[in-house]
Amino acid sequence: MKLRVVCRKIYDYIRYDLKEIAFPSSLPDPPHIKKRRKLTRDERIWVLKRASRLYAASWVRDIGPDLRPDDYKKDDMAAETKDEKRTAKGKEPSTLEDLAVAARGGMETLRPALQRVYMTRASAYRDALKSFIEGYQEGVQQVMEKKEDSNTQEDADLPPKKPT
Repeated sequence: MKLRVVCRKIYDYIRYDLKEIAFPSSLPDPPHIKKRRKLTRDERIWVLKRASRLYAASWVRDIGPDLRPDDYKKDDMAAETKDEKRTAKGKEPSTLEDLAVAARGGMETLRPALQRVYMTRASAYRDALKSFIEGYQEGVQQVMEKKEDSNTQEDADLPPKKPT
């Protein structure tokens, strides 16, 4: 009889508890949530196509000129016709491009580039802090002036005291 009880408990454990441990069931939805209808086969196919197109488009943007040189040549040709109107010196490289070039050169070229980035950032923070302090001091001065003006008006409104 004991063997039968042990076997039954093992069977129940495997059937109910182990299944819940391996594949836990989610909590039920709150009562205010309305269930959506199931999509039809055509709607599922449309969603799958749309999602795959968006996913593929995101990968195209990430692929650089090394893997898709033909597309970039077309873009460069179109950009050259627009850039002919601009000045001849071109654009200055961005911080990210500058760091990428410096990283290719190794630690010797990366350290000065990172120092420039940190110094630029530090000067921007310093300037922002200075302008904040100046604005704060101006605000405090305005409040103090208003307070002084209200004190002088109150003094003028009060009748003089009679000595007794």
